[in-house]
Amino acid sequence: MTIHGSLFQEFMENASQDPFSLQNKKLLKILMQYGPVWAKTGSMVAYQGDVHFENKGAGGLGKMLKSKVTGEGVNMMQCTGQGDLFVADRAADIQIMYLENDAISVNGNNVLAFSSSIDWDIHRIQARGAAMTGGLYNVALRGTGYVAVTTEGEPVALDVASAPTFADSQAVVLWTAGVSMDLRVDTGGLTSMLRGGTGEIFQMAFGGQGYVLVQPSESVVQGGTRSSGSSGGGLGGLLGG
Repeated sequence: MTIHGSLFQEFMENASQDPFSLQNKKLLKILMQYGPVWAKTGSMVAYQGDVHFENKGAGGLGKMLKSKVTGEGVNMMQCTGQGDLFVADRAADIQIMYLENDAISVNGNNVLAFSSSIDWDIHRIQARGAAMTGGLYNVALRGTGYVAVTTEGEPVALDVASAPTFADSQAVVLWTAGVSMDLRVDTGGLTSMLRGGTGEIFQMAFGGQGYVLVQPSESVVQGGTRSSGSSGGGLGGLLGG
């Protein structure tokens, strides 16, 4: 018997030798020969070779406790071995970046995978308006290595130095080091807080030098259980420990 058509040729595994590469815009290929990686628990869809997975939960006792308290974070598994690993998350689009002694602040829901050389932790966002929400938390990634995040649709990277920049808090995926963030309440008044209003009560205001990545969907959940109070600051405070 013979199978006709281009299915198997069109969707053959890509031949990239990069540690992280896109098989397609919704599927990430990781070459395990470059060392262990962290990936979101449950994100493995296939692998070839000898790959092992160890569920680390929130990444250790300290991070697990922070995750319980803050409601923010992501359950991670450590992937080791040899071969090709393919990961995805609900067919969301995947964006790859390489950090070179740099840092980013990412919503935990959007973290897909990163090199084991990247340090990560759950941090409280220091912003003047955060007291109005009870506090916000993100995942801080820093160091040198690859990072893959997911977005619902193709995002836009806004240069915050070029103009005053504002975004819906539920659409912001990440921002880079050098960017400061404050929260403000929608100026629509009381009507915007009632049923029938805009619903976009809290906005993120960005400044400084760098980029903020925004997805075309208002589905990002910022934190869960909140703590009270906050005072001025920005990404520098978040990534400063």
